[in-house]
Amino acid sequence: MPLNRSHLLFYNAHLITLGADLNPGWLLTVGKTIPSLGLGQPPDFDQGSIIRIIDCHGMALLPGFIDLHVHGAAGNEVMDASAEKLADMARFYARHGVTGFLATTWTAGHFETLNALRAVSIQMGQQADNEARILGVHLEGPYLNPARCGAQDIRHIRLADQSEACDLLDSQLVRRLALAPEFPENLWLVDECVRRSVTVSAGHSDATFEQMQTAVEHGLSQVTHTFNAMRPFNHRQPGVVGAALLLPELTCELICDLVHVHPAAVRLLALAKSPDRILLITDAVRPTGLPEGKYTIDERTVQVQAGAVRLTDGTLAGSVLTMERALQNFLSVTGLSLESAWQVSSLNAARAAGFADHKGSLEPGKDADLVMLSPTFDVLTTVVEGVELAN
Repeated sequence: MPLNRSHLLFYNAHLITLGADLNPGWLLTVGKTIPSLGLGQPPDFDQGSIIRIIDCHGMALLPGFIDLHVHGAAGNEVMDASAEKLADMARFYARHGVTGFLATTWTAGHFETLNALRAVSIQMGQQADNEARILGVHLEGPYLNPARCGAQDIRHIRLADQSEACDLLDSQLVRRLALAPEFPENLWLVDECVRRSVTVSAGHSDATFEQMQTAVEHGLSQVTHTFNAMRPFNHRQPGVVGAALLLPELTCELICDLVHVHPAAVRLLALAKSPDRILLITDAVRPTGLPEGKYTIDERTVQVQAGAVRLTDGTLAGSVLTMERALQNFLSVTGLSLESAWQVSSLNAARAAGFADHKGSLEPGKDADLVMLSPTFDVLTTVVEGVELAN
């Protein structure tokens, strides 16, 4: 088989694929894609033209992580509206195994949100090889419920105005949108997003179980950071949490830092939903990757201490979680194996945001997005569209 200088050949890997667990396995990348993989030792290729031959020494080789809900890292945030800062974030994420992410906004004024989208558009057109790919935008708000605002700035929460919302959607950058579906004024936006193939999630919501059922009928398909900033479960009023656990149409985000959600609740979610319906996210914010201390989010001060980010009143304000630790925590708490639940950090996200035709799993023809993990879930190597980034 003729090869060019852009090939990578991985062998002696614990290769985790959609169809089978290949151990030992091999995988070849050509340019940005995966042309072939298999069980055992690789075929005899033209070794002289392979840029790198990598002995994985039995380490797990997975699809690169995809984070659909992440605000910032390394001192930067999406709402800074800076292409340079987005690049810094993307480099940080790649070092932690993330090969693709949705740049996630906070609730803010329309002008500030548009500026953030413009910066994303600029950076998407000039990303370097050592950066996780920005796959689009996730709008978390502003069409939320003030009663469940969490760390969202209550001053900017509002009902969905058609002119404003369509202005944001017309950017063609938005792949996901979180809103409070209990307001009739927001339901038209669910319909419009579905029409445009934009995924809609119930977030920062005080919806009843019945209101969630109605929203699902309109096409709402996900739940934002399940258990957090939403009406909790009650045996007479199941609320958003009851809908998340029971309705099969709903895929559930989970911040698995073991701060936002108690391990028992993580296990409950895993029992109620199959691994195909759980979506690990970080919800990471500006201080991620930095020492503990005080930082700013928009105009407010947050304190990072003991692995938690809190406003001065104690409200949790995102996380300092990274995706490899989210996956490690999830498997440890649930007792699930990596082979049975790997998709919670990659394929489910690709499906949820419409990228599963070319991302999210190790299959011939898909993008060469890979992460190699040690037994302690340290990221050893990240490959972004065929470019190896050694950690």
